Amino acid sequence: MSMDKRLVADLMPSFAGLTDVELEALAGILELRSVRKKQMVVCEGQVCHDMVYVRKGLLRQFYFKNGREITEHFTCEGNIAYCIESIFKNEPSRLMMEALENSDLCFIPYAGLVELSHAYQGIADWLRHYLENNLILHQVKADSWRFESARERYERFLHEFPTVANRASVNDMASYLLMTPESLSRVRKVVSNAAGKKS
Repeated sequence: MSMDKRLVADLMPSFAGLTDVELEALAGILELRSVRKKQMVVCEGQVCHDMVYVRKGLLRQFYFKNGREITEHFTCEGNIAYCIESIFKNEPSRLMMEALENSDLCFIPYAGLVELSHAYQGIADWLRHYLENNLILHQVKADSWRFESARERYERFLHEFPTVANRASVNDMASYLLMTPESLSRVRKVVSNAAGKKS
């Protein structure tokens, strides 16, 4: 289902600063879709063409390593997911994307967004700011994996994804945090006990 320009700013607040003309152009390329829990949004070997804005629900990006699923990222309401290397190089993705809940999504074709950015300054500014912020987030995550303890990584996760901790499985969270499920359970207990002593 395509979008009306009047819905764009309401559904995606980060677009609220665009002009009516820019919103109209953007609405012309966006597509709304609903997916079911466990439905794949991007499969291994598929080219990722879209940035996926989560209106409602929760997505997980993951890959296989030595026969195990490794969670790369979670994306919940108000955020955008995409497979970076695939979308930039237009190559098949090794990273997969699935819905962890019934989800309402807005698909933003990257090629269409780039094309609009050549014609509309507001869209160009939005895209540049988004990509810059996304690069920073990836650097922060890489630094967290390299330098932080298991407890610090979990506490950062709670801060960055406050609702996901109660919505994703222990296995998915543990692989995202580079822990075993058993280690995550121990860390959660320590953090919970520390929070209880403060209250």
